[in-house]
Amino acid sequence: MISTFLFTIAFHVLSTLAVPLAAPSITIDGATFKGTASGTTEKFLGVPFAQPPIGNLRYRLPQPITYSAGTYDATEYGPACGQQVVRLPVEGIVGDVANSIVETAFGKIFPDDEDCLTVNIVRPKGTLPTAKLPVVAWIFGGGFQLGSASMYDGGVIVDRSLELSQPVVYVSMNYRLTAFGFLASKEVKDAGVGNLGLHDQRQALRWVNKYISLFGGDPTKVTIWGQSAGAISVSLQLIANGGNTEGLFRAAFMQSGAPVPVGDITNGQPHYDALVQETGCAGSTDTLQCLRTVPYATLKKAINNSPGLFGYQALFEACLQGKVAKIPYITGNCDDEGTLFSLPTLNITTTTQFKNYIKNTFLTGITDAQVNEIAELYPPDITKGSPFDTGILNAVTPQFKRLAAFFGDGVFQAPRRWLLDHTAGKQDVWAYVSKRFKILPVLGSLHAHDILNYAGGDMGDHLIRFANNLNPNGQSGYQWPKYTLATRQLATYRDGLIKLSTSTDNYRKEAMEAINAASLENPV
Repeated sequence: MISTFLFTIAFHVLSTLAVPLAAPSITIDGATFKGTASGTTEKFLGVPFAQPPIGNLRYRLPQPITYSAGTYDATEYGPACGQQVVRLPVEGIVGDVANSIVETAFGKIFPDDEDCLTVNIVRPKGTLPTAKLPVVAWIFGGGFQLGSASMYDGGVIVDRSLELSQPVVYVSMNYRLTAFGFLASKEVKDAGVGNLGLHDQRQALRWVNKYISLFGGDPTKVTIWGQSAGAISVSLQLIANGGNTEGLFRAAFMQSGAPVPVGDITNGQPHYDALVQETGCAGSTDTLQCLRTVPYATLKKAINNSPGLFGYQALFEACLQGKVAKIPYITGNCDDEGTLFSLPTLNITTTTQFKNYIKNTFLTGITDAQVNEIAELYPPDITKGSPFDTGILNAVTPQFKRLAAFFGDGVFQAPRRWLLDHTAGKQDVWAYVSKRFKILPVLGSLHAHDILNYAGGDMGDHLIRFANNLNPNGQSGYQWPKYTLATRQLATYRDGLIKLSTSTDNYRKEAMEAINAASLENPV
């Protein structure tokens, strides 16, 4: 999401200011990769983990990489995968200028290319192959439409792990995005090439399993970790192949993301057909093969004119059937997940418009009875909307806080609770809510603010301990209780003197149950 981009630029910039040391090197199957050293860490950046998905490998499953002998530069991040254009909800000349600035800035910081399937490894300086350190594998967010593995500097986590005397190796991965990685149609389904971005992630984890020991990591102690779309990805890796992890990871950490109920991949047919038309492939007998031959720039331009294209299959049903990897996990949300995403809906100012948004945009196919039920459970009373617990403040429009509450629950909070409802008690689970940044006008405890908790913060400590011990707690300090269906206790991050406390996950219970029920009946 855009918020992920804004919050992580700081880490990206700071990482370039450290003083370089003697360059470390790693040899993989006869290929030598030269990295960088700085402070207490060593980095190997832009290492290919699969064959470039270009030419005839476009719109195909990722293929294992074969390295050629030689010396390779691993001092810079590889390019991001193809991005979808960022458009702000601003009209007129001002909007055109603002969008141009955002697109230019994003392209400069995170340049993209179709040859993009690379991993980045950060380890403590001097780590030997025999160290067998736990591994934290980061999956970035960005709505499956934009983002890059370079958006977060893993040195922050590795440095902190050394301070805690619980060192880890950090890995981040690129994966195909938007219609490059999540094209959806009958043709895609028949060819067995749906959700390629998720396959890329799984291939990166296979690479980690095969090679991370060379960097001093333990392939049997991998924790997958993601935020927003990255957290949704983590949840999908828990469910993929009936919950079979292939032994590639032993734990999971999800920030603001859980399985979302969307329909069959063929639901994306109208968008696929539009893409085929715009790229000149409409007359082809094999439109998918034709798309493989379209120049990258032409295909990207057509994608920029389309909505996000991705589809997953029967995720909630998999949870119901218990087809979820039985491994320890942590999951949680920011308190005001929906505020940022409700800014484009400021034109919705009445209850009638609110109901129309639910029925015609958010949950197409929902019944009038379901619409009315949700509208009652998310009332227009601004004191009950999001940012929560801010009284009459932040009511940008009469419906803004109502929409923010509904959207935040519908996309983030309700799916998380659904996952917990169907897995807690079957495996070790911890859950949290972050209520920090409440004083931020309009946005409050907005989506992605918890990324800042990792820069020497307590959430980073929880992640590091979890990766090492499968338990986020230390020997002293706040003790985070496990989440059970009987107690439903949440670690609650706050600003102020008492930064951590325990609360109960029972807020808006009836409302979230109504959203989950309607979502199950009307998958996108």
